[in-house]
Amino acid sequence: MASSAPSFFRRAFIAFGSFRRILKDPDFAHAVATLPAGESAHPAARQARPAAAPPATAAPDSALLLLGLLQKEGRLVDFLHEDIQSYSDQEVGSAARIVHQGCQRVLQQHLTIIPVRDEPEGSRITLERGFDASALRPTGQVVGDPPFTGSLAHRGWRVVETRLPAVTSGHNLKILAAAEVEL
Repeated sequence: MASSAPSFFRRAFIAFGSFRRILKDPDFAHAVATLPAGESAHPAARQARPAAAPPATAAPDSALLLLGLLQKEGRLVDFLHEDIQSYSDQEVGSAARIVHQGCQRVLQQHLTIIPVRDEPEGSRITLERGFDASALRPTGQVVGDPPFTGSLAHRGWRVVETRLPAVTSGHNLKILAAAEVEL
């Protein structure tokens, strides 16, 4: 069954939709980034590949709960919504210290976070064929196929345990901080 190439407007619509998805979905962006340059999109020109699993939609509940905790303990949302241009570096530094201490307390209390790699930053490491692309991201001039050898620029972080509090059924997680009314 032969099909004609999509029109310019259809291709533009596809491009804009893909651009939005690339910005929102890191796995999709990675899949697009790993396409060989110049690969034909025509179905007859491509080799058959196994279908990728559709990306899972993340439930916002845990993210909203964690953001609410970061607001409660570290006033993170307040800090990020504040226009800090008119403040001195010393004032911003003082505020950042308070935000840092509160947010650090939340992370320590509710998550166990460890480095992805144990080597010190700056160490030479080799990424073998089949490396976990979600845990290791090659940067710089990535050409060809693995193995890749380079310098560890950042050890990365991964969560090994989550201890978020249980939420009652009537709790609205979209309210990160209730408005306060002084009487």
